[in-house]
Amino acid sequence: QVQLVESGGGLVQAGGSLRLSCAASGRTFSSDLMGWFRQAHGKEREFVATIRWSDETTYYAESVKGRFTISRDNAKNTVYLQMNSLKPEDTAVYYCALSSRLVFRAADYDYWGQGTQVTVSS
Repeated sequence: QVQLVESGGGLVQAGGSLRLSCAASGRTFSSDLMGWFRQAHGKEREFVATIRWSDETTYYAESVKGRFTISRDNAKNTVYLQMNSLKPEDTAVYYCALSSRLVFRAADYDYWGQGTQVTVSS
């Protein structure tokens, strides 16, 4: 059974940094893509970034390009989201998710973590 467990959220001032982690277990992920999504209060869940496990190809939403970096540690089965230059509009619950296809809609991801809150104060 696939399990995804996020950690690393918290409260940070605008301009600060946080690193989120997503520990994956339950199978091998060599052919999968691991993504990060976020959902602000009252808004739809939106794509943030995704990484192809096999070759580390990455994709980003325009709103986070140049500020966020997604990476993975194969030995630890963990995906990270390094978030720099954070803005108040980055405030949301952040979720990691797993897909076997290169997709960017939340509805197309098969497995989800429980989410971790990120709050950026101005």
